[in-house]
Amino acid sequence: MTDALITSLAKIGALRVTSRTSVMQYKGAHRPLREIAQELCVDGIIEGTVLRSGDRVRISAQLLDAKMDTHLWAESYDRDLRDILTLHSEVAQAIAREVQVKLTPHDNAHFAHVHPVDPEAYEAYLKGRFHWNKRPAEIGNAIQYFEQAIANDPAYATAFAGLADCFNSLSAYCLAPPNQGSVKARRLAQSALEIDRSLAEAHSALALAATYDYDFLMAEREFERAIEVNPRYAHAHSMFSFYLVWMGRYEEAYTEAQRGLRLDPHSIIINAHLGWVYFYGRRYDLAIEQCQKTIELDPNSGAAWAFLGWAQSCKLQHESAIASFRKACEFWPGSGPIAWLGAVYAAAGCRDDAHKVLEQLDQLSKQRYVTPYGVARIYAALGQEGETFKWLTTAYEQRADWMVNLKVDPVFDNLRPDPRFQDLMRRMNFA
Repeated sequence: MTDALITSLAKIGALRVTSRTSVMQYKGAHRPLREIAQELCVDGIIEGTVLRSGDRVRISAQLLDAKMDTHLWAESYDRDLRDILTLHSEVAQAIAREVQVKLTPHDNAHFAHVHPVDPEAYEAYLKGRFHWNKRPAEIGNAIQYFEQAIANDPAYATAFAGLADCFNSLSAYCLAPPNQGSVKARRLAQSALEIDRSLAEAHSALALAATYDYDFLMAEREFERAIEVNPRYAHAHSMFSFYLVWMGRYEEAYTEAQRGLRLDPHSIIINAHLGWVYFYGRRYDLAIEQCQKTIELDPNSGAAWAFLGWAQSCKLQHESAIASFRKACEFWPGSGPIAWLGAVYAAAGCRDDAHKVLEQLDQLSKQRYVTPYGVARIYAALGQEGETFKWLTTAYEQRADWMVNLKVDPVFDNLRPDPRFQDLMRRMNFA
């Protein structure tokens, strides 16, 4: 219910609504509303309860002025569970009226196209999002729930978008080859948009999937459309910052990453993403600071440990970088962090350890996906140009995970004048 009401309210252009991952930090907290509101930078807080009996649901909600600690509005609703999406819209519009926000025709259009949803499909979708928010460790569980939601309600566009997000995540975390990740994500996002063209989640998922086909024009168009449809969608801003980094447009990337973080300040993954943006923008001190902040929020963030290790390596803090990547390997499943550890070993002059990682990746590739891009990074750090271009060519041909980093990855800086590198850039449609 929290997720859904946030999504509905966020579609109202005049409102800034804090994301679930940030507000749930305060669930059950016995603290003054004024204090919570200051930390979240908001003026009002919505409290509510949900009671369910069979296929009937009762939602009670109240809107409070956080500064004055007074009630502005309260209401209860009884509905059939199939009408739950309509109910979200009703509550969102009622709250907008109470805070004296005028709904534009564009806002009203969002609420006009709400269709009944199968209760079991809706419940499965919510569970899918719960597990997706714990990516990469729980992506498998998320996929199962989104597939269950689609099986129960084949016209449920949001479930298709959720499943697309999962398959994009498989590619983003180097857990599966593109034909099992981003390729599937693209088809699923297109299916969602065939049902509902106004779904920001689907536009964002389609944009990210398009980057793995090196279709950068389509990716930018779809990211912009996602943000136009829902300017409060923090994940779209965060992913758009990735795209802008890949294009080398760092200042724009910082802006988008900061927008995503303002919308969801306690999101671990969005905090880690900002460190990633700083790293590729060669702002290594800021990257280290941001990743350390993220690790304070969640010591088990594999992404934060990995991005911290990259930045430390570029600052020639080799021992710290190796330690950070060993932590990343603990919390980030898959072969990606192992490959990056190999490149850090090579940069630190530990050539024997780097070659041991290459042997380990060769054995792992017989059991699970290993992106050739990661192998190319190790050879680049070892100074073996022939092997580097061999593996980069393979990565290009396979549309391998993380190949989209090629234009901006510091490990390849010495190779950029090489005609072979320039040819790869041209074939990948980089400007």
